[in-house]
Amino acid sequence: MRVIIVGAGQVGSTIAASLADSHEVVVVDIDPDRVESLTYAIDVLAVEGDGASVDTLKEAGIEKADLLIASTDDDETNIVTCGTAKTVGDAFTIARVKSTKFLNTWQQAEGAFGVDHMVGTNLLTAQTVVRVIGLPAARDADTFAQGVVQMAEFTIAPDSPVANQTVQEADRFESLTFAALLGDDEVVIPRGETVIEPNSEVVVIGSPESVRQFGTAVAPDAEAVTDVLIDGGSDIGYHIARLLEDQGLKPRLIEQDPKRARELAEQLPGTTVMESDATDREFLEREHVDDVDVVVSALDNDEKSLLSGLLAKRLGANRAISVVDNGAYVDLFEEVGVDVAVNPREATAEEITRFTREQHAENVALIESDRAEVMEIEVDGESVLSGKPIRESVGDLPDGVVIGAITRNGEFVKPRGDTVIEVDDHVVVFVDADAIEEATPKL
Repeated sequence: MRVIIVGAGQVGSTIAASLADSHEVVVVDIDPDRVESLTYAIDVLAVEGDGASVDTLKEAGIEKADLLIASTDDDETNIVTCGTAKTVGDAFTIARVKSTKFLNTWQQAEGAFGVDHMVGTNLLTAQTVVRVIGLPAARDADTFAQGVVQMAEFTIAPDSPVANQTVQEADRFESLTFAALLGDDEVVIPRGETVIEPNSEVVVIGSPESVRQFGTAVAPDAEAVTDVLIDGGSDIGYHIARLLEDQGLKPRLIEQDPKRARELAEQLPGTTVMESDATDREFLEREHVDDVDVVVSALDNDEKSLLSGLLAKRLGANRAISVVDNGAYVDLFEEVGVDVAVNPREATAEEITRFTREQHAENVALIESDRAEVMEIEVDGESVLSGKPIRESVGDLPDGVVIGAITRNGEFVKPRGDTVIEVDDHVVVFVDADAIEEATPKL
């Protein structure tokens, strides 16, 4: 497949790196330094130019392209790029947008703007934050098979009851699979005797109830979230509040701009909107931030988000989640005290990656940006999984692949060695990054 990616920032580069081994990838960017850097970093053809220009797209080979991904930081440029591509080619077009006004328009008239699929960065980010809020001890979470299967990633604190246990000792849940242990430098596919080291990260796949029970085992002191404070009335902050309202919660939201605060108060009837500075210590103390279960920093500035999250934690908030626009800051935020840092660009790359996998891949979640993937596939007759017990079929797959869960006719099936996977089953698998190229065509 020939893929043209317009925009060589974090989103475009992440997608290009994931596709370069198995597809013909062309990346277009107006910045010559980015183009040169990408040429040396991964095996792609890099073209310098404006992706919204028909001449640049022709130079990139748009007339022979199967897929065009417009992933610059400018919504209008991405939409125009897709529309331009449709005038000279027949590629499937994907546009990344931040503003939900474009997403809403496109959803009401699918195919509008010449865009075949539109990815709303702000909404995706809010959904990611809300999933993490729903699992008090998790640092990442995603759902598969229409909510029947859940994946979650937990950091094992040194004082966690699970720390230093073997997987066999920790595996007390009927519908749970330990998919991987992530250390600093390696991805370990666990066996029963594998020890869960303190400060390692555990990826589990199972029913939502079993994942929630494991989260309680990891951090027994973590309580159900009832009080959420959102710092910042950005579009992402608005969507987080709206989604929490939909779950029956009554969040509080701090917004400094009076006009924006009034707008949010009108749009969010179940949210208490407060006009103030999210970094005002006296205000936070008056609002009893020390009783808050989760503080979400969704300010328009990364540095302010970091400050507000750390201040809330210092004043006694139980947990801090920050939306971090610059992906290079994610590790830094978590190292200095923020519990979870969510990067909108990573969420966007994850969603777009789903469209670039094999046709039967229903959903994809990226683990630690690019260390592994969890993907949902619908099994067909050509899959090495179909018609055989799992203990036999996994012999045809590379190391680094774990069958995490199966759904059949919408019902959860825990994978065991003697389980026979049938055609039309939905299978959720963990795949180490090193095994993706070999494993994907076989699944």
